[in-house]
Amino acid sequence: MSETKEKTKKRRRTPLSRDLILERALSLADKGGIEALSMRKLATALRVEAMSLYNHVKNKDDILDGLVELVVAEIDVPTASGDWREQMRGRAMSAHAILMKHPWATKLLMSRINIGPLMLRYVDATLGCLLAAGFDYALADHAWNTLDSYIYGFTLWRLSFPFEPDEYKDVAEEFMPQVPMQQYPHLAGLSLAVMQGRHDGQHDLSFGLELLLDGLERLRAPEKS
Repeated sequence: MSETKEKTKKRRRTPLSRDLILERALSLADKGGIEALSMRKLATALRVEAMSLYNHVKNKDDILDGLVELVVAEIDVPTASGDWREQMRGRAMSAHAILMKHPWATKLLMSRINIGPLMLRYVDATLGCLLAAGFDYALADHAWNTLDSYIYGFTLWRLSFPFEPDEYKDVAEEFMPQVPMQQYPHLAGLSLAVMQGRHDGQHDLSFGLELLLDGLERLRAPEKS
């Protein structure tokens, strides 16, 4: 028997399970987006009948909830020890990287009531870190949601941006004729700064993140003596 046939045979022997279904669903979503995910396509990818999936998952919503858990499991969880800013910075950078890895996931996290154990652990650890740093419950809630709003918004902006950051100079040169200095002096000035190398036009998560952390630092309670 050829090696390929042997691998195929082993795959067919793998018992169907919730973990296997979610693993394959994650792969399909990464390849074609969450809109392309259906029970029929998932069953085809697993080489089983669609009805057999329901022995392990309730429905598509159950699968979507499971996918949220898989994505959240990849994000670094903050701790209550150490510098709170460093913990929140690491959390934000990790979340952004994972959401860029799974381009469909940001909207899913924003649009569902996610109460799986891994999501609850992630949120609870975030609150614990902020509370240990001197935030009260109300301010910790505002801080967590403000940070997540920025992370999600920046990620969606980055995913939908029409060109790559390293193409900024070429794009500025291409569209400069459509931005006459006399009519749009400030925008034309920015384009010229990019074209002349005085500004690289690069944008990353850290700029806005540091502004938010600075603001939250001013609001939190003084450290306990």
